[in-house]
Amino acid sequence: MICRSDGLKAREIAEVLGLDRQTVNRVLYRSPLMKELCWQDREYRWHGIVRQERPHAGLQEFSGYYSTVGEFMALSEEDWLEKLTEGCINIGRNLNDTRGLFHSFRDCREQMVRLFRDLLDMAGEGCLDWEIAFELRLKRSRYVRVYADVLVITEDRVFALEFKMKDRVDPEEVMQSAKYVPYLEIVFGPDYEVIPVLVLTRKTDYFDFSSVGQTDAVLPVCSGDMLFNAFDEYLGFLDSDN
Repeated sequence: MICRSDGLKAREIAEVLGLDRQTVNRVLYRSPLMKELCWQDREYRWHGIVRQERPHAGLQEFSGYYSTVGEFMALSEEDWLEKLTEGCINIGRNLNDTRGLFHSFRDCREQMVRLFRDLLDMAGEGCLDWEIAFELRLKRSRYVRVYADVLVITEDRVFALEFKMKDRVDPEEVMQSAKYVPYLEIVFGPDYEVIPVLVLTRKTDYFDFSSVGQTDAVLPVCSGDMLFNAFDEYLGFLDSDN
């Protein structure tokens, strides 16, 4: 409710929910998640740090780079890297390049450009209106810390992509890919399904599902050249009935 509005007072929230104002205030002021994912203006109206509708206003404040897919595809690699670098500095992202960080940025971009070219060929230009965020760093407190290499936001899904320059599946990295899903579900709201994907950029011709720890949950793991298949699994571009 808060994240879809232009600001609500506790009284207005209480009226909509059928609760007393004291109960609402107790949640607003004492809940760690509410305190970290919302903010209050000078008129005592509560706002979400990220609006839960397209475009997701506020997301750019926590991302190294944020735009529509169309805007991303229109940039040259160097222009994109310049914007990403500037954005990372603004959000406090450490740009120490001792482990080839900028090479990994370029590698990540290459995979995304290939994905969207595939999508344009198979599904048309609808994907150009999607949103994309690189290097999401939402660190508001010890309660809320969300990291993501890339988010791709469609009409009703958020693909949270974790990139590794490796050629084998590591169970620890599978768990890392799924780690922030609960927080992303809160940030984007109930209308969005959050789908974590582990992308191995040094592997080829690979797509499978891996178990997340000792749970029954699974998530897609793919090579960069098969990233399209991870999206197709949920969006059904290759479904003959479409």
